[in-house]
Amino acid sequence: MQIDHLIKQKGYEKIEYLLRRHPLTFVPKLILFLTLMAVPFIIYFLINNLFANLFANEIIFPAAILLASIYFLTIYLFFYIQFLEFYLDSWIVTNDRIVDIEQHGLFSQTISELDLYRVQDVTVDVHGVFPTLFKYGNVKVKTASQNVGIIFYDVPHPNVVRQAIVELSDLDRHHHYGTKP
Repeated sequence: MQIDHLIKQKGYEKIEYLLRRHPLTFVPKLILFLTLMAVPFIIYFLINNLFANLFANEIIFPAAILLASIYFLTIYLFFYIQFLEFYLDSWIVTNDRIVDIEQHGLFSQTISELDLYRVQDVTVDVHGVFPTLFKYGNVKVKTASQNVGIIFYDVPHPNVVRQAIVELSDLDRHHHYGTKP
């Protein structure tokens, strides 16, 4: 993914992390998609076995094909939107700031920034069996302001990310305030 069109890097700025959700977090949506895709076939075989001559009717068969096509297109669109939200949500951590890129549906994207020297607290939340086993979780970055904060959802190795953000924040704070680390 090219990030040059998303953020304009400053001359001294270097990208430290490009974070995305853990791939395992998309598996439940994939299972739901495959299950929903199987439903029309199951219904077809049930109706065909119970009412053998129903689809021989010249009105019912085309209507069933039309309804199944609408159903499949709806499921494809739903899955496509879910995949776009999963894939396009990303977080960029540089040595100067954090950039949060969130996709909402097909036509809405929010990009917000947070200067690292303003970071007050970084918290990691890992809840559940799968997040613990596969080492992914949420990282919450907070500032002194009430309304400013960024949450990295389901990122791999959240403790490593938390530690890196704390260290980068300390370095950036020393750089901005002119103190020595």
